[in-house]
Amino acid sequence: NGTGAGRARSAALTLLALLAVASLLAAFWGERSVVSRGLLVLLLVTPLAIAVPGLFARNRRTFAWATLCVTPHFIYALTEIVANPSIRVLAASILMLSLALVVALVAYLRLTRAGGG
Repeated sequence: NGTGAGRARSAALTLLALLAVASLLAAFWGERSVVSRGLLVLLLVTPLAIAVPGLFARNRRTFAWATLCVTPHFIYALTEIVANPSIRVLAASILMLSLALVVALVAYLRLTRAGGG
């Protein structure tokens, strides 16, 4: 189904952008050292940015490995939800965006697989 796949791809790109923005907000939230901010950007935003060209090109392999790029977000969000009350709401949004992004990526893969069913 081309329309379903198109919607899944659009959702994935939108969620990826929202997750990148939330990750940047988290990196620059509060009093962190420059090194700490840089590491957070490197670990959270860079993998997402690397996936963007393949997602725009509708490369199924990119949709598959991009699901792995969300792992650092899960770990970071779960850690901050438990350990840092000042960023808990932002961490919860990162967790929800991460989950939604994985769902959208997998939905695209299912809707575009060969054989259709």
